[in-house]
Amino acid sequence: MFLTRSEYDRGVNTFSPEGRLFQVEYAIEAVKLGSTSIGIRTSEGVVLAAEKRATSKLMVNDAIEKISKVDSHVAVTFAGLIADSRTLVERAQIEAQNFWFTYNRKIRVEDVTMSVANLALQFGDDDVKASMSRPFGVAMLFAGVDQEGPKLFHLDPSGTFIDCLAKSIGAASDGAEQNLKEQYHESTTLLEAEKIALSILKQVMEEKLTSSNVEIVTIKPIIDENGLLLIAWLIHLHHSPRCGRCFRRLINEDSLANHGG
Repeated sequence: MFLTRSEYDRGVNTFSPEGRLFQVEYAIEAVKLGSTSIGIRTSEGVVLAAEKRATSKLMVNDAIEKISKVDSHVAVTFAGLIADSRTLVERAQIEAQNFWFTYNRKIRVEDVTMSVANLALQFGDDDVKASMSRPFGVAMLFAGVDQEGPKLFHLDPSGTFIDCLAKSIGAASDGAEQNLKEQYHESTTLLEAEKIALSILKQVMEEKLTSSNVEIVTIKPIIDENGLLLIAWLIHLHHSPRCGRCFRRLINEDSLANHGG
């Protein structure tokens, strides 16, 4: 005799007769309630751009952090439940540091994503080894540069991660994804990727796009004279006077004219 729909709903590791895990599907829906984030990979580096959505005028805008540094060569952004994202970001940071102390070299972007994916899979209601009682209600974009070049990975609540050229997550991900398909091409430069990301956020955000409600990070390699990767360069654009001018340069009408702004 089959269980009822509500009983399948309660079981986080029980498949329905249709082969569905409802709790994982609900976690994926939770991602769509989060603010929009975009990642774009180019041959020169990777761009992450994220909407900072304040739910109240009484909130300090600087307290909202949508893009986090995992290591000097890796950053991550998310959409979904903030508390869940903090747990996963902390795991990524710990894995990156442990790898450095153990092997004296930087962890690959794919490997740090895989370590977080393994944690995302550790949920269950009757498994004594399970770390979490439910799936994480968050999706993440890991961006960085390693010995294989610029990398961008998308991780969803099911623990699935995929290597991407460009990706959007969050409330307006469907519209942003369509714009990415239309505007992205293999020869896109890093500066063009920044403009594309900002122009798409400008279109899909409910509020007017400003330097205080968007975070953007560019990650690119620094190569020494011997052609060796030394470190990745993180550029944060926010509402400081210097970066504010740079931000306004990126979002002015002329710079966005060719990118649907």
